[in-house]
Amino acid sequence: MEDASPATFRPTWQQALARGLYLGALIALVGLTSLALATAAAVTWTGVTAPPSWVWAVLAAGPPLVGAMLGPPVGRRTGTEICAGGIRIHSIFADGIAPWNRVVDVRAERRGARTVVSVYLDSGASLQLQAPYSGELFAADPHFESKMFALSHLWRSHRFGGLPG
Repeated sequence: MEDASPATFRPTWQQALARGLYLGALIALVGLTSLALATAAAVTWTGVTAPPSWVWAVLAAGPPLVGAMLGPPVGRRTGTEICAGGIRIHSIFADGIAPWNRVVDVRAERRGARTVVSVYLDSGASLQLQAPYSGELFAADPHFESKMFALSHLWRSHRFGGLPG
C-alpha cells in the first residue's frame, strides 16, 4: 500500500453549499439580533433614528449569499485522506492524523440528523471524520454506503495486513 495513491473523501458540492448557507444564516441571525437590540437601546435612550431599511436587508441577505459563494470552495479544503500512514483529517482550522496502529475501530454512527464516520483509537478517544457523512436534504450523500465500505475495507487491510482475496 506504500505505492498506492491515497483515497480522499470530501463533502459533496451540495453539502458544502448547504454548510455555507447554514453558517451564513447563523451570522445573519446574530447580526440582525444585535442590530435590533442596539437600535432599540439607541432609539429609547438617545432618540436617534433607526437605520434605513436597506441596512436590514443587506444584513439579512448578505451573509447567506456570501456563505453560498464561499461554501463550495472552502468545503473542498475539508475532508478525509486515507494513506499508508493512517487517516488524515483535513479541516479549515487544523489537520490531524490517526496512525493505523492506533485505530481500533471504524464505525458509522448517528449524530443528530446525520450519519457520520467515527474512528476509535486505542486510547479510548474517538474522532469524527469530516467526510464522508450523510443527512437530510442537502446533507444527503447518495454514495455514503459505498464510501463507508471503502473506508472500512482500507482500515481492515491495514489493520490485519494485506488485501483480502
